[in-house]
Amino acid sequence: MKVRALVLASQGKLRDCGIENPTRDARLMLANCLGVEIHKLNLIDDSFPSEDEISKFWRMVDERCKRKPVSKIIGYRAFWGRNFEVNEDVLDPRGDTETLVEVVLKKKFKTMLELGTGSGAIAITVLAERFDATCVATDISGPALEIAARNSKIYGVQNRLTLLQSDWFSKISGRFDIIVSNPPYISAKEYNELGNEVVDYDPKISLTTGGDGLDSYRQIISNAREKLRKNGQLVLEIGFSQAEPVKKLLDGAGFSKIRIHKDLGSRDRVLSAQAAEGSPVT
Repeated sequence: MKVRALVLASQGKLRDCGIENPTRDARLMLANCLGVEIHKLNLIDDSFPSEDEISKFWRMVDERCKRKPVSKIIGYRAFWGRNFEVNEDVLDPRGDTETLVEVVLKKKFKTMLELGTGSGAIAITVLAERFDATCVATDISGPALEIAARNSKIYGVQNRLTLLQSDWFSKISGRFDIIVSNPPYISAKEYNELGNEVVDYDPKISLTTGGDGLDSYRQIISNAREKLRKNGQLVLEIGFSQAEPVKKLLDGAGFSKIRIHKDLGSRDRVLSAQAAEGSPVT
């Protein structure tokens, strides 16, 4: 069976399984099977994959029909033009999170702390774009940090990235120009309404701490000023309905210059704020 026929047959099966983007998913998985970049798949439309490649591909299609995300099938997710290794130990980097990176890259800083790095996509992207910056990136999960370490080596930033297993600030020393986080912010109610593709394949600890979804912000915001240098910046991803409650937390903790940044869908996605001018410098 030719590549073209495989794509057509598999997208039909995926469509019958109720997959939302069958053509895209079929092409991503087949390109991965054949070891080619997806934009080059059309160049080999008339080629004949081996029997082993075809068998592997149909196994992938079966997994996708069971609602396993494509990223967890092929082992990577694209983010800011780079592919990052992912598995079930880390949250997939989402396109919405590129708004967070965009906001961070507009700031002036040399030292960055990222809380809850997961795959390392945020920290690694920032370091790959800012050659003069260094970063300490934390996660409570050891397996997640192993993935972040591998991703950092792929993009050559490992010498400027310190990975640390820590529950938020528990093992953090020193102060930073900027603190960044995409913390778990889904409420318990919202989590119970998520589909199987998320609940079964993304770590719960990366999505929710239960309750109203604001606990992570309370912990981060109440401690961040002690870890920021004078006029240091705090940049947080938020859920689309959380701007006002998180802004209230920032106000209460003495942050100033609080700004709401929208994503490409015009939804509130990121909050940035500055530490008070009286914050210490070390």
